[in-house]
Amino acid sequence: MKILVANLGSTSFKYSLFDMGDEKLLARGRVERIGEESSPCQITIGEFKKEENVSAPNHGVAVRECLRQLTDPETGCLKNADEIAGIGFKAVFAKGYTGVQPVTDELLAAMEEFNAVLPAHNPPYVRAMRMLKQELPEIPLVAAFETGFHENIPNRNRYYGVPFEWAEQYGVRRYGFHGASHRYVATRCREIFGEDKRIVSCHLGGSSSVCAIADGLSRCSSMGGSPQTGLMNNNRCGDFDPFWCSYLMKKLGVSLDELLQTLATKSGLLGLSGVSGDVRDIAEQRDAGNERAKIALEVLVGDVRRYVGASLVELGGADVISFAGGIGEFRKDVREDVLNGLEELGIILDKEANEKALGVEMKISAPESRVQVWVLPTNEEIIVGRQTKELLEKSGV
Repeated sequence: MKILVANLGSTSFKYSLFDMGDEKLLARGRVERIGEESSPCQITIGEFKKEENVSAPNHGVAVRECLRQLTDPETGCLKNADEIAGIGFKAVFAKGYTGVQPVTDELLAAMEEFNAVLPAHNPPYVRAMRMLKQELPEIPLVAAFETGFHENIPNRNRYYGVPFEWAEQYGVRRYGFHGASHRYVATRCREIFGEDKRIVSCHLGGSSSVCAIADGLSRCSSMGGSPQTGLMNNNRCGDFDPFWCSYLMKKLGVSLDELLQTLATKSGLLGLSGVSGDVRDIAEQRDAGNERAKIALEVLVGDVRRYVGASLVELGGADVISFAGGIGEFRKDVREDVLNGLEELGIILDKEANEKALGVEMKISAPESRVQVWVLPTNEEIIVGRQTKELLEKSGV
């Protein structure tokens, strides 16, 4: 069974094509600047790599362009598009839906219900999914929601201290995200150790979260009712006291929507540093003496440490602390700062191993450390591929 795993942006389409028989990656590609006059298109199939500009006025056309490349008689890896059993989407959030679901009109309406909660995520996904349903009716579409991995968190970590009716009637509660990444970490640890472990999973990248995992299940997540909460992200604020909103609206002379836009797009690492939302740029400026860049990185590390601590309490200790995502996998300085001074908790970093662990799976804790520390490069695409395959097989498609 061949599955196309899609990651959608407002003007981009990125994909991985898997043969789920042996989970082999057959191809990877992307189309960017969708809707403009010329859209850069890239595809990699084995050793073959091609880049060109195509006309892609919408996501449906972009996907058809990718299918054309995948079925090219000379360089493609498919005889025809009918070989694709389904397209799986790393979807985020929908009211009343979670887990893995076929993409229906009802599901899309439920995603639209939470557009205001996920303004950067749901609207482009809904638009693209709706187009693809029309453009590619012959291929089943499947949504694997990020919230699915967090379905079993206990009530103490599920509810806010607000009127209970808000949770019951409107779905206002904590959910948790980055489910595909944290699920991959739980699965990979089971493969490494032969059993489930207590894991503090740190997914650190442009968007970041910490998740406490026990028995292969999420027990709590730093993210709450939206991906805007929890750790500071590249341009999102993370945790923020809502009572500052009224004060700032008056002082800045802006509406609530304008203020939320700033919190979601001009805050986080970008807002604090004034340099960039990219840790590499910020670290360079910090090393050059930029005080705001220094503060931004200190706040990021402080956020991670706070939620690592909360996760250790939730789990009653940990067997494994893992790092994934662009920052988690490549920033040895951030990993060292996060774990600094935790020796009395049985967490001791092997600094030499940490120096070498750049984007590769590797144990980076010292031999005497009671808690193992690992860099575990995540593979969200294969998780979505597996979930899509399972749903299609159950439905008999």
